[in-house]
Amino acid sequence: MGQAYQVKIDTFEGPLDLLLHLINHYEIDIYDIPVSQITEQYMNYIHTMQHLELNIASEYLVMAATLLAIKSQMLLPKQELEVEDDEYMEDPREELMQRLIEYRKFKEAAETFKEKELEAHQTYTRPPVIFDNLNIEKVVVQGDISIYDMLGALSRMMERKKWKEPLDTTIQRAEIPIEERMEEVLGAVKLAKKNGISFDELFTERTKSHIVITFMALLELIKIHQVSCKQTKHFDTLYVYYSGDEN
Repeated sequence: MGQAYQVKIDTFEGPLDLLLHLINHYEIDIYDIPVSQITEQYMNYIHTMQHLELNIASEYLVMAATLLAIKSQMLLPKQELEVEDDEYMEDPREELMQRLIEYRKFKEAAETFKEKELEAHQTYTRPPVIFDNLNIEKVVVQGDISIYDMLGALSRMMERKKWKEPLDTTIQRAEIPIEERMEEVLGAVKLAKKNGISFDELFTERTKSHIVITFMALLELIKIHQVSCKQTKHFDTLYVYYSGDEN
């Protein structure tokens, strides 16, 4: 049958972005990275992407190899070498640490410029209007939820439900178009109203095609601002809310 469900997602920003996401989530000191822990978590994400047969850019695999190489270096026994007291012993993590620090600077700068752009777009010149009778409801926003938060939620859901290989492979019906699945997901989210629907509840079937199509449909709905995701705290249940306009 071949690569039936291979999908390319443009939402991923690169391996450094994933590493920075993990560092923030696990509250890791960027100047003292526990390589064993960060490598394990990074590989979990890579395996989840591969499990869904997402088209992973080669740079992610290069970073995985780099992390494994650094981990191996740090596991090697330290050799007793006669060195001067003031001679610097190179840390295998040094280059990666510097790359992450540099990446974080540019990412923070980009986010600052983005906020300024949004503020500029919200600036209007018009006479003041009285809004005494306007009923304003709190809008659920996406906040800090990223593609990696969603992948993490998917990985934890599959672990809880023991959706391990092999998944069901019996063909029960033709694959539904992503547009049709988007409508189904949107309908379920609308039905939940202000309470939202948990991420897990959207994955009602055990087939790989259903998991991939549902995940893609959810990403597309977020992209067009029809739904938004909210998480109370790291690794907590992720909820999906309707954020479009009711007609």
